[in-house]
Amino acid sequence: MRRMKWLAVAVLWAAGADTAMAQVDLAPYLRRDAYETIKISPDGLHFAATVPLEDRTGIVVLRRSDKRVLSKAIGVEHSAVADFWWADNKRIVVAMAQALGSKDTLYLTGELHGLGIDDAKVKTLFGPPRPPAGLVEVYGGNDRDMATLIDPLPEEPGSVLIAVWPLNSNPRTRVEKLNAYTGHRTPVASAPVRRAGFTVDAKGEVRFADGADDRNYPRLYYRAGADADWQLVNDEQASGRVMSALGLSADGSVAYLRVDQTEGPDVIESWDTRTQARKVLLRDPLVNPYAVIYDKDGRTPIGMQYMDASVHSRFFDEASPMARLHHGLERAFPKSAVSVTSFTADGGLALLRVWNDRMLGDYYLYDTKTRAAVGVFARREWFDPEQLPGSRQVALKARDGVALHGYLTVPKGREAKALPLVVMPHGGPYGVFDEWAFDDDTQLLAAAGYAVLRVNYRGSSNYGKAFRELGARQWGGTMQDDLTDATRWAIDQGIADSDRICIYGASYGGYAALMGAAKEPDLYRCAVGYVGVYDLVAMHREDSRHASWLKNWANDWIGERGGLAAKSPVELAERIKAPVFLAAGGADPRAPIAHSKKMERALRDAKVPVETLYFPSEGHGFTTEPHRRAFYAQLLDFLGRHIGDKREK
Repeated sequence: MRRMKWLAVAVLWAAGADTAMAQVDLAPYLRRDAYETIKISPDGLHFAATVPLEDRTGIVVLRRSDKRVLSKAIGVEHSAVADFWWADNKRIVVAMAQALGSKDTLYLTGELHGLGIDDAKVKTLFGPPRPPAGLVEVYGGNDRDMATLIDPLPEEPGSVLIAVWPLNSNPRTRVEKLNAYTGHRTPVASAPVRRAGFTVDAKGEVRFADGADDRNYPRLYYRAGADADWQLVNDEQASGRVMSALGLSADGSVAYLRVDQTEGPDVIESWDTRTQARKVLLRDPLVNPYAVIYDKDGRTPIGMQYMDASVHSRFFDEASPMARLHHGLERAFPKSAVSVTSFTADGGLALLRVWNDRMLGDYYLYDTKTRAAVGVFARREWFDPEQLPGSRQVALKARDGVALHGYLTVPKGREAKALPLVVMPHGGPYGVFDEWAFDDDTQLLAAAGYAVLRVNYRGSSNYGKAFRELGARQWGGTMQDDLTDATRWAIDQGIADSDRICIYGASYGGYAALMGAAKEPDLYRCAVGYVGVYDLVAMHREDSRHASWLKNWANDWIGERGGLAAKSPVELAERIKAPVFLAAGGADPRAPIAHSKKMERALRDAKVPVETLYFPSEGHGFTTEPHRRAFYAQLLDFLGRHIGDKREK
């Protein structure tokens, strides 16, 4: 049962077999949380939290004792708080981003702002001066610098460490110290490589820089201290491996590196900074490291989380006090992942996020001395996790023997037998993967009576370098075959009714849905493409014009432009038999609506049944409530007509 007893159930479920005939109430799936990311202040007296709104994300400061909002800041349309940090007990530094749609990543604007705990006036710390209207969200021109935070520098309250780079296609990054009250900046270090990120030690000194050249070969550099020269630790072009720094031991003598392997998942190695000796510390047989677990200082790595059938943690020293603390929390919250979002300065209080495949995240305040946890906030509090279906890990083999993994979600109370199935490929496609986590679309479809299969096709992250690289230049090729093989596996296992299967995805997933319908015209009864790309030649041309490294990336991962027409659904419409539903936004820079309209014309010319939903003002994924409601209502109606009997309630 959910530990926060004040949570309410808002989803209407029918009992037993009648669930299959129930209509779906969209309201719980469209409703937004009061707060998303939450962090406690160093003195433990306040919380800072992001606030999701319809077309932007703001931030508030709440008094911990009574949760009263003391100050807040909000940007204009399409703005988002990318992240925030407590600079001291009274000041928060906020990094802004553009939000170009619900299915897109955030784009940093490079602007930093200061917000006080009892002052609604926002001060621009880095970026062009603005009217006192709050936070800002737009990209500037190519004549200014960008910035983001590296470390909050708790040793120097009121100052933070930031990375600064010019807004151009291949920037050189530098490190500066920023006063969170005045905006005054002091140079600290420059990077030895372009597009660099930085890692600090337990004292806040910059010790690692990692970036890449025009050919996108990552390089990792190390320096012994502030006055030391940078030394090249690894160049992928020479070593064949990618190394990234996670941090250093408390005394700075040992660094912890994530290193990819020729075969199998990435490993965590220790690297003695004096002798250069390396040793493997952690290696999982199936999956990559998922998240770093830090000590109370937020800088010193002590272990890793891994995600497969659930989330589990492993530590460099399983006998350490922090390892025992984390394992104790995992026992207290069984079948859930526990992450620490922030500690107070004295380490006495920790803010925990507890989550799993049926719960987006409950926040608890944990007293490290009394070992008591008290619930303080909850996301999706109107859902009862006990009434939601879980997602179980599945494993299968592709036709060429490659091992595939994913997650199957079956409607609550139903047997995994002869069910209508929605195959839902993730977007990306590279650098992301389907997770064991709460997913709105999965839960909505399961509530409508559909089994949902999410497959981590080759090219997905989490399963090692070799598996990821199997997806290079395989749009419409073996990446698509993996989805086909997973669909046939579900049929062979008796899970899916072979006459009631639809494929639905967003972004790259939209491409895969249409490509699946073209490549396997007799397998799917319908296909849904949401903010998808369907003309790879046009996409390659657009990406290539921005920077040489982007053109190289497109050639390496999507393929040379001359061979992409044969992999583009707009050229394959005559092969498609299944009805198609296309949805797109007219303000989408990631997958321009021209892709969907061209796909629509090709389908109509081929006499394929197609219906559409276009909103000129929406971006890469709809954000306004009426448009989201319209999309999901049409999606359920479309699926219901072709593989089920569900509609919006």
